Amino acid sequence: MARTRPTADLQNQIGQLLILGFDGTEMSPPLRSLLTRVQPAGVILLARNISEAGQTRALLRDCQACVATPLFTCVDMEGGRVDRFRDVIGPASSAAAVFATGDRNLFRRHGRIIGECCRALGLNTDLAPVVDLALPASRQVMSSRAVSADPREAVVYARAFLAGLREANVIGCGKHFPGLGEARLDTHHELPQVAKPWKELWREDLYPFRALRRQFPMVLVNHASYPSVTHDAKPASLSEKWITGVLCKKIGYRGLVLSDDLEMGAIVKSMLPGEAAVEHIRAGGDLCLICHTEELITRSWEALRREAVSDRKFALRARDAVQRVLAFKRTHRSQLRPARTPSSMRVRKLARQLWECAEQVRLEAISSRTEQEPA
Repeated sequence: MARTRPTADLQNQIGQLLILGFDGTEMSPPLRSLLTRVQPAGVILLARNISEAGQTRALLRDCQACVATPLFTCVDMEGGRVDRFRDVIGPASSAAAVFATGDRNLFRRHGRIIGECCRALGLNTDLAPVVDLALPASRQVMSSRAVSADPREAVVYARAFLAGLREANVIGCGKHFPGLGEARLDTHHELPQVAKPWKELWREDLYPFRALRRQFPMVLVNHASYPSVTHDAKPASLSEKWITGVLCKKIGYRGLVLSDDLEMGAIVKSMLPGEAAVEHIRAGGDLCLICHTEELITRSWEALRREAVSDRKFALRARDAVQRVLAFKRTHRSQLRPARTPSSMRVRKLARQLWECAEQVRLEAISSRTEQEPA
């Protein structure tokens, strides 16, 4: 039997393995060229890209005009420390503050309002909620992003938040698999090593991913290493044991798997994002997140294309990932379809709802402290 070669279709579609970020608040010739050449699965906006609602929607429309398939238009909008809309619509409460109220209806409302803000700005995917455990080891790094040390309580919040996003017709994403609760270092800068034994990880940190495996449309994999599980220093985002062995096979997760930003210090101190992109896909991932540098995005796209030509096994894995991404887009076409442009009154109403949600959180926190004070 003749040895098959990767088809031209795979070479043309390899950009579907990338979600990319960029500088600026409007379309530029270099960005237009990058998007047209790479044809990525999606784009991610950070605060640097968002100055007001109309500008953001126009930017995303211009991005979509360069790409043939519907884009994941992503943001990581959690509230609190990770709040990309603070200066555009208004500040959102942190996940921990909302959880502290104990009000499950408010958990869901928090997700719905954030989701509606996403839609108002033209975004269809929120890389939230966080289900890392709020443990002492990671307190300085995670702070108010994590809601509880109890994995069951983390699930209660995340399930309600996801339901709120769905009501707003926004795709959610669980993060950061397999859990950063015991990570003492910030993966933005360093590669943490989590020494926690497998049985404890399975019972605690992995519990939210097990419980919500059918609710998470996407799962984002972190850059920490877990030597007690893999017996090496490889980050989970590049580990076949973690992605294919644990997440997909042992847990039975069937949604899309994406890496955390491959320009983070935990990765770039030991390898280039292009190498990491190849290893993430080889390990069983579907999407590589690269959030900043045009040159590194281009090199990563080229590295994926080269590997698909030189390694037949990788080409088969890449083709499977591309098909999974395209199938997901077909299934979620209504969420990827742009929402109608909101009126200025609608944007003001969303700002008011964010304020009311934050005020409810504040008042319930005061009430809770008053009840706990001795008579």
